Order: sequence, then C-alpha cells, then structure tokens
Amino acid sequence: MVSKPCRVHTGRKRNDAARQAILDAVPALLAAADGTDITMTEIAAAAGVGKQTIYRWWPSRGVLLLDALTAWAGAEVPEPSGETLLEDLDTFLRATFLAASTPPAHHLLCAILADAQRDPETARLLAGFAETRRAALRRIFDLARVRRELADGTDTELLIDQAFGVLWYRLGVRRAPLTAELAAQLAATLAACAAD
Repeated sequence: MVSKPCRVHTGRKRNDAARQAILDAVPALLAAADGTDITMTEIAAAAGVGKQTIYRWWPSRGVLLLDALTAWAGAEVPEPSGETLLEDLDTFLRATFLAASTPPAHHLLCAILADAQRDPETARLLAGFAETRRAALRRIFDLARVRRELADGTDTELLIDQAFGVLWYRLGVRRAPLTAELAAQLAATLAACAAD
C-alpha cells in the first residue's frame, strides 16, 4: 500500500482536512480488505497522518469506525408515509437492509460489531447509534397505534427487537444476505404480529 504524503502540521489546532481524510480512509480500506481487520497504522498511512493524530480524536479503532459509519451514512432513515403499518414497515426495512448490505456500510457494521465486544466505549456508542434507528422504527409503530392498527397490549419494543435482531444476526452470525424479499417477509410478519 502506498501511503499519502503527510499533511501540514497545524499544532494542537484541529485540522478538519486531516479528520476528513481519516474518515474517508476507513471505508476505503475496509472495502479493499474485503472486511478483514485493518489497523490504526494502515488507516494513518492511507490518510497521510500520524497515528497520534487519530488517537487525538478517537480513543479506539471501534470509536473511529462508528464515527466513519455515521459520517458516511448520515442519519438517513426513511420517514413513514402514514398509509399503513405494512407499507411503512416494508419501506423502512427495505431501505435499512439495503444500506446495511452495501459497501462500505456492511464492512463498517461488521467491524464495529466485532470491536464493540471488546471495547466498552465502542459498545456504548453503538448502542446510541442503534437507538436512533430504533427510534425511527418506533415512530412507525406510534403512527400505526394512532391509526388503530395495533392490537391492545402489543409489545412494540419486542417487535423492534425482532426487526433489528434479524439484521444483526444475519450480519454478525449467519453472514447471510439482507435482501428486499427478506425485508418484505419480515415486514409482513411484524405487521401481522402487531395486529393480533
């Protein structure tokens, strides 16, 4: 791997160009390595910075990976249309599964999940990232409740667990694809459970 020339040193002042170069290097390296482990040394070389620059902003690789995922993906979650629970679930799950299956997000999610098992700070930040996605799905169920599509006593938190459980299980354990067909099946199952 050819490293980029070092960037101009700006002292203790935050260098936004260096920060962006680091965030850009992470998904590119993971994609080139086909999701296998990458080191802070490799990230620093690809970004043209020293490792100390990385550690100044990110205390661990997992925290950096999660920041790179957030920077790449933004907070784009489809908003519910308000038509029916099934349609909203189908739209949300298809978009979520597609995003999680597409490089670089797929490689980033797998690497972050692995790092979260050994780094408490990564685990904490991953839980926060996941909660933003859970909140978006919760809004879909809240709208369905207003439309009286949910049976009394429906445990929406359990349904949300099931939706994301499929995603994380397929990413982290089975290494199985997250297809549009699977999203449609899961949406139908969740909508039926909510109505019973």
